[in-house]
Amino acid sequence: MKVALVHEMLVKMGGAERVLDTFQRMFPDAPIYTLLYDEKSCGEVFPKEKIHTSSLQKWKNMGIPRQFLVSQMPEAIESFDFSDFDLVISSSSAFAHGIIVPSSALHICYCHSPMRYAWDYFHQYLDEKSTGFLKWWKRRFIEMILHRLRIWDASSASRPDILLANSRTTQKRIEKYWRRNDSLLLYPPVCTQRFTATKSNGNYFLIVSALEPFKKIDIAVQAFSRIPKHKLVIIGEGSDKTRLQEMAGKNIEFLGRKSDEEVQEFLEYARAFIFPGLEDFGIAPVEAMACGKPVIAYAQGGVRESVVEGETGVFFTPQTSDGLLEALAEFFKQEEKFQKNIVKIRERAEEFSEENFRKKFWAIVPEKMAQ
Repeated sequence: MKVALVHEMLVKMGGAERVLDTFQRMFPDAPIYTLLYDEKSCGEVFPKEKIHTSSLQKWKNMGIPRQFLVSQMPEAIESFDFSDFDLVISSSSAFAHGIIVPSSALHICYCHSPMRYAWDYFHQYLDEKSTGFLKWWKRRFIEMILHRLRIWDASSASRPDILLANSRTTQKRIEKYWRRNDSLLLYPPVCTQRFTATKSNGNYFLIVSALEPFKKIDIAVQAFSRIPKHKLVIIGEGSDKTRLQEMAGKNIEFLGRKSDEEVQEFLEYARAFIFPGLEDFGIAPVEAMACGKPVIAYAQGGVRESVVEGETGVFFTPQTSDGLLEALAEFFKQEEKFQKNIVKIRERAEEFSEENFRKKFWAIVPEKMAQ
């Protein structure tokens, strides 16, 4: 069986890219098709010899920002030719599910979420991007582009033969926006064996995240600025970094981008992991639990499916700094219990291991292929 893998963009290493890496190791001979590729950011995991890029790559190489290429991405993803393949696996957060495969090939889509900025995050996205000079015109232009993308997204949703969702949260979005109620739940793989559960802590709380507005890191920055005796360490880069630094107290440290090995060390020595955003699943909280560390998270999204309240973490709501401060107060009351519970916290993380992902994938797929 000839297999191909498809991923929207390989321009940074994140949770979705780690899922693709698992598929790559499951199908080591499979080429990878992607709209855009950055060898500097992803070449160590995804060597350029395996990569097939779209016609948009030349514009990226010329320095055109990828947000200016979004309107052309549906056409670009449809241009890939899979005539020589029997099985095509797409890893999709926006466009990859829209590939066109021959009738003789099976298309399995692993869906991280329908296009969030075109659907459930639409109004917030508009507010974030429609700022500064000519903001009214920017807003109208973005509205027009996203309107067209929604039409394409909904019409292309029927293309995958098998639709795998990374959480129940994503399943609900698939049913609401794509009108498909046949998706199958398969939690993403987490490389839990990389981490060691430890009682040691460096007397700091930790965030590992892209620093973008929708990640809601500002909630944590505002909260910890009000409790200066507790240290918060933030690992990551993004467009929101400058704003976050300007509002941060002296007890908040920004470390920028770190290697996987450095992130692992910071996770193993943290008091707890802070997760203030709304995510489809959230791999980082599971990695923290693999280190025996409790998670303090906003009580919505996929994290509700991985973290067990009172056993492996604490939830907060509303999604405000006050809500987070209340959760921190609860954490301080239970911190000793969590420190004694590191084995149980670690065991919960192992339920989402890469080994379990592979077993469940191979339990689902042959049965569906036979149908």
